[in-house]
Amino acid sequence: MGTQGKDIRTKVLYVGGMAFHVQFNAARIRSSAAKTDAVSIAHRPCFLCKENRPPTQISKDWKGKYEILENPFPIFPQHLTIPTYEHIPQLLQGRYADMLALAKEMPQFTVFFNGPRCGASAPDHMHFQAGSRLFMPIEQQWQERIGENLAVEGKARLHLMANDPRNTLLMIADEADDAVILFEKVMQALNAKTDSTALTDVSSEPMVNVLCYYENGQWFTFIFPRTQHRPACYFAEGDDQMIISPASVDLGGVFITVREKDFERLDATKLEHILREVCWQDTEIETFKNELNART
Repeated sequence: MGTQGKDIRTKVLYVGGMAFHVQFNAARIRSSAAKTDAVSIAHRPCFLCKENRPPTQISKDWKGKYEILENPFPIFPQHLTIPTYEHIPQLLQGRYADMLALAKEMPQFTVFFNGPRCGASAPDHMHFQAGSRLFMPIEQQWQERIGENLAVEGKARLHLMANDPRNTLLMIADEADDAVILFEKVMQALNAKTDSTALTDVSSEPMVNVLCYYENGQWFTFIFPRTQHRPACYFAEGDDQMIISPASVDLGGVFITVREKDFERLDATKLEHILREVCWQDTEIETFKNELNART
């Protein structure tokens, strides 16, 4: 399902001693350049709703809650989109348990979530995605960078990946219920001032991208807290512009470029600058630790 096309170019860049794969994938321009403001969304049909999808697109039911679809513009060798049947906002609250269940049932895939202000091209329709396991470098890199233990909840523990340019949180869990409790505490700490009752407002959740996979009886969840939706180069003009809009896959180590000139120009220095623009830095880390300690 969702087989990757052949017109793909790749190269490898190193930032902070870690490998990032850069992919030139022109078919992804619909996602990378998507207008996600309220006015634009209101004036376009939702491409995840059944009535607007190609009739030939294969769909498989998952527990009466989601449909599993082939992604028509794949990044991975196998790439799935998993929308809810209902047209509801892209909010993760109350759905992380579904993410864990999907990961366990599809161990050959990594399941991921893009926040509505963190790369999601359909922030008006709740959906996960899934891609081939071990395609993203972070799935193996974490073993060298697993660092400070920040919190424990039963058989779930939260770490900060050490010396990582993305300042990534990694939760490793043996029990799904413990993982859900700890994940909720993490989300609360990331967005302590949020009114948790505002469930229909995409600003009611912290800006995050999340990856999850299941292996050898454990769930591995990578949480990438964000400070910005898109880097400055996205909005620049002329030769300074690069159409790069980081989401889960990019932060997992596969940066997507949709224009060949951006693929050619992106080097390690520019990539590090982009990561520092959109990801946590030291101040955010310390604030998060204090908020998390108050909840654990």
